[in-house]
Amino acid sequence: MAQLKIIIENASDWAAFYPSEDVVLAKDYLAQPTSKERYKVINLCRQYTYLSTGYYCSLLAEARHHQVIPAVKHIQDLSRRIWLGVINIDAQKQLSDVAGDAKEHQIMVYFGFTAEPQLADLARQIFEQVPVPILKVVFHRKDATWRLASLEAGALNALTETQQTDFANALDNYSHLVWRKAKTRKNYRYDMAILVDPNEPFPPSNPVAIKRFIKAAKKHDIMAETITRKDIGKLSEYDALFIRTTTSVNHYTYKFARLAQAEGLVVMDDPDSILRCTNKIYLAQLLETHGLPTPKTRILMKSDLHRIDDVINDLGLPMVLKVPDGSFSVGVKKVKTKEELVEQLRAMFKNSALMLAQTYTYTEFDWRIGILNNQPLYACRYYMVKNHWQIYNHSGDGKKTGGFDAMPTFEVPKHVLKAAINATKPIGDGFYGVDLKQNGKEVYIIEVNDNPSIESAVEDKFLEGELYDAVMAEFRRRLDER
Repeated sequence: MAQLKIIIENASDWAAFYPSEDVVLAKDYLAQPTSKERYKVINLCRQYTYLSTGYYCSLLAEARHHQVIPAVKHIQDLSRRIWLGVINIDAQKQLSDVAGDAKEHQIMVYFGFTAEPQLADLARQIFEQVPVPILKVVFHRKDATWRLASLEAGALNALTETQQTDFANALDNYSHLVWRKAKTRKNYRYDMAILVDPNEPFPPSNPVAIKRFIKAAKKHDIMAETITRKDIGKLSEYDALFIRTTTSVNHYTYKFARLAQAEGLVVMDDPDSILRCTNKIYLAQLLETHGLPTPKTRILMKSDLHRIDDVINDLGLPMVLKVPDGSFSVGVKKVKTKEELVEQLRAMFKNSALMLAQTYTYTEFDWRIGILNNQPLYACRYYMVKNHWQIYNHSGDGKKTGGFDAMPTFEVPKHVLKAAINATKPIGDGFYGVDLKQNGKEVYIIEVNDNPSIESAVEDKFLEGELYDAVMAEFRRRLDER
């Protein structure tokens, strides 16, 4: 586990707070000789202007491969004033409720926290964009519209007594490492954040599976804990990010992956894998470019509605239509007639300029091969839902699933395994779930999932704890290499 260092400019700046061995003076930190010790640094210098003591503390922290807040790029963002502008609609109402008839309103933001609960979401959003420990934020209202007028870094020594209390609470919440007594618990070499969404209806891992990942992490000297989308400002506290909520490019999960990668964390799913897997149009073109076997596929535009007979002659009926960014079979439709095809395409084109159409191939089950670092890890056969053509049925209430078989990878036909491995090589070396259909010796790649399902009593049915252990062993290998 990385050690925590809180940098202050003068000893008097920390006089109001509980003494801590984690607090160091800026001059001592700057004079510190280089070493391979890993630190997480909170820079609380009085200012971060170019070439100031605070600027150099963040600059040298990055040169020493320490995880630091604020990072130099965020200090530069603060000075360039790139954050000014109109704020979102929800925040407009919240500010109006708080400020009343006033034309200006100021808040203090400490690690994404503000003392005004009505503006909690707004404070968090500002901190996500400009992760600086203390921010003085001023809003102006003109013609009933609130704008973010100024944003300045605050100084610890300038806080009032009430503000000091708010700051201390926010710091305690932001980094539990500050007050944790090292002697009362085991120290781990690395810290991992597992991103989950407690309200997601169909998460890739159920709560039992998450607990098993956390347990397996400890075997590899990794302290893992769950975080949610509200914790993006805490990413710099961790060494690794494991995303266990459904991903998409136009989604906070992609933002988490991009930020974690930029901060130097080991990330699964990495942003490139999310980009390449979650859009079916992109994935179809990628697989075709590499000459990999897929069902006969055609990318459709609105103009193809005028050439619908050509589409039918090319792919046949029934036909499968897919929205570009669907998951868990959501947005996948089978059409049996020309009329159904036209009706579904018209509805789908309302949300996307392109659609994916494929020939329909019936099989009793779909293969799912789990690939980790371009090596097969687990295998499952997912059977179709009774009286339905997919392994998931979203019609009616809830989600219905078919049966499944989990098995060792050596029992999978070799040509199925080979196709699965080949499918992931153009994407990356992360953790993937490859869906395939097998018709005798022919194999078709249906999809590559960058965020494969790992549920207790399903995918782990054969490997049990070894499945979780293998994933965490790969995280540990990458962390050590880094």
